[in-house]
Amino acid sequence: MALNNFFKVNLPYGMMKNENSEWTCFNREYKPLSSNDSLIEVDQKDFIYTKYKGLTENVLRKLADTEDSLRIENGKIIKVFFYSDTTNPSNFSNTALYKSYFKKLEILSKLKSK
Repeated sequence: MALNNFFKVNLPYGMMKNENSEWTCFNREYKPLSSNDSLIEVDQKDFIYTKYKGLTENVLRKLADTEDSLRIENGKIIKVFFYSDTTNPSNFSNTALYKSYFKKLEILSKLKSK
């Protein structure tokens, strides 16, 4: 089943790091933003990765929905989820959930690429 709304298709559900310490965002189906066909397989080459100045572990923890929203390998954060099913703003009529989510996007929007 394809994603069913603009939020889930076009806005980041989270971000992940590649072996070059570059980052990319993914949507609710773990696909590049704007991809909404769940039947199409995606490969890592389908994502565009970038290095960002100031994207520290502290910043990544601020972006995470909870501490459990972090994926860590070898002591390093490799994936961050910005919300869960219970905190997804598009699932509820709760302004606070949108404010929390857009605060995370504000943090990301201030990062400069290297």
